[in-house]
Amino acid sequence: MGVIKLLDEHLANMIAAGEVVERPASVVKELVENAIDAGARHIEVHVEEGGLELIRIVDDGQGMDREDCRLAFERHATSKIGSTRDLFRIRTLGFRGEAMPSIAAVSRVELTSSPSSSQVGTLLRIEGGQIVEEKDVATVKGTEVCVRSLFYNTPARLKYMKSIATEVSHISDFVNRLALTHPSIAFTFTHNQKTLLQTSGDGKLLHVMAAIYGVQIAKLLLPISGETLDFRWSGFISKTEVTRANRSYLSTLVNGRYVRSLSLNHAILRGYHTLLPIGRYPIVAMQIEMDPTLVDVNVHPAKLEARFSKEEELCNAMEQSVKETLRQGLGIVRPMGTQPKAKVVTQVEQPQFELQFAPQAVTLAKERDVVMPSNSDMSKRRPYVSREFFEEPTSSAMQAPTAMTTTTMAEEPSPPAIKESGAGYNEWPKAASEANVMEQEPTMPEPVAALQVPIAAAEEAEGEADESAVPVLYPVGQVHGTYIVAQNDTGMYLIDQHAAQERIFYEYFMEKLRQESVASQLMLFPHTVECTAAEAVRLEKRLPLLQSFGLEIETFGSRTFLVRAHPHWFPEGAELEVIEELIQFVLEAGEHVQADVALMREKAAIMMSCKASIKANRFLTHAEMESLLQQLRTTTSPFTCPHGRPIIIHFSGYDLEKMFKRVM
Repeated sequence: MGVIKLLDEHLANMIAAGEVVERPASVVKELVENAIDAGARHIEVHVEEGGLELIRIVDDGQGMDREDCRLAFERHATSKIGSTRDLFRIRTLGFRGEAMPSIAAVSRVELTSSPSSSQVGTLLRIEGGQIVEEKDVATVKGTEVCVRSLFYNTPARLKYMKSIATEVSHISDFVNRLALTHPSIAFTFTHNQKTLLQTSGDGKLLHVMAAIYGVQIAKLLLPISGETLDFRWSGFISKTEVTRANRSYLSTLVNGRYVRSLSLNHAILRGYHTLLPIGRYPIVAMQIEMDPTLVDVNVHPAKLEARFSKEEELCNAMEQSVKETLRQGLGIVRPMGTQPKAKVVTQVEQPQFELQFAPQAVTLAKERDVVMPSNSDMSKRRPYVSREFFEEPTSSAMQAPTAMTTTTMAEEPSPPAIKESGAGYNEWPKAASEANVMEQEPTMPEPVAALQVPIAAAEEAEGEADESAVPVLYPVGQVHGTYIVAQNDTGMYLIDQHAAQERIFYEYFMEKLRQESVASQLMLFPHTVECTAAEAVRLEKRLPLLQSFGLEIETFGSRTFLVRAHPHWFPEGAELEVIEELIQFVLEAGEHVQADVALMREKAAIMMSCKASIKANRFLTHAEMESLLQQLRTTTSPFTCPHGRPIIIHFSGYDLEKMFKRVM
């Protein structure tokens, strides 16, 4: 006799259940998708003990008659497809007809359904895949499925279930994504009679995201939309200040179906490049529509993955759309919970100040022919206040500060600078009296060396500074030699001086690295680089890549290389470290390193900007702080450093009053 035989139907269903029913969340997903395909407008998901004790799904869809109720538990019985042609134009969530028999094979199922409002329906009870009871019952239009004692007849599977909290989190994740996919359906999800999610079904995706992530997060989401000849997408992405520790908050929804797509996720993250800290990820819900013939969803037992016919085109379009949306929506960070007051004032009056001078100062000013400033002069140095009270001022409404002349410096002496010996932030020298200050010769502090590299570029863009997304800021002082405190009429600003100069240098170095002709300067003593025999072989093949960066590098023996020159704009004092980093990057890169020249340039720019920037605990003079803030306003993306950390945090006047309980 032969050794090959047909499997028993029940055994085949249990094997199929191993692919389809991985955990309680899989049951919820399959049953809720069936309810969505049935045209339900309200879906209730009730779970007890993580779904192992009870999973109850109630919907108001079209329902089934008695014959369809029985056929629903037969293998490969489906109403979704009828021919091979349908398989390549799938528009429904379920289509293979494996879910119901697979679930029934490993649990006790009770199905109640009615196709009309006649209040007469069908009740089926199934245990281990076998129908044990069938009768008419009084019910309303729709379907109710109760799954009890999941995996009761497969103890091996039951043994590997996680904790109740873990299983509930998986179920919640699936319900959340289904709610995001179908905002026009009202979802209710409870666990042990406690409501975990409830949506209104009003068709607005933002309201669903508010129900899932909270209202405060929803206020920090940016709408995104776009289309090409083959694709159309819309949804919401979070601002750069809203991040999470993993990628699970990225939801790509294709033709009403949640799919896991690494390529789409990578495209979205590339759109956030240099705007998020390392290891942090945004919140995204992206609804993508395309012709069903361009996507294959029949590549995963649980239909969680998909293949796209024009994947590269879609990913490129998605990346550019995210970049453009973030470019328009980027702004200065506001601390969480300090939202602007919902009040619009048609006109805001400028605060009036009455200038008063000490008699000694007036006398000295007359002797030296110094013109004392008037109230009107001082008002010119205050930036315009936006008509929308407590909102960010628009760039067109900002006015550049008047250039500080020698006379102005005499009239408004700067605070004494911290000594270079590194005195503590609370060790300022004692201020001189007004008369003594006026007697001092006015001098403009020279900027520190670290602030001088991009000055030429900053001067070229000085005329465009008024169009910056960052308003004109007036420095007040420093905190711990690390954060600059600035102000204008919209409130107080804290600026990370290291992150700010990182952004300035990053754009400066990127511009230099893009230039085809790189001017190099010879080193007084050539730098020697030694490596292993294998590394020497790889490095010798990639010398042209390093030479394109302006490095004059040549072989010197079998395993030694000499670097004779480097670009003149390498960070002063860190030239050798930058050279070593570039060589190490080339050695560690794969064979496709020649195609990653842009990536290598960017890594080099990030590395050099970090090494060249001023560090924490570096005290700056008032002029240096003004120079840094002015240069920051000339950058194209002044809100985050190249590593994605925020540069500026804004506390509006309303935020300060609220923190000090001046307003309740």
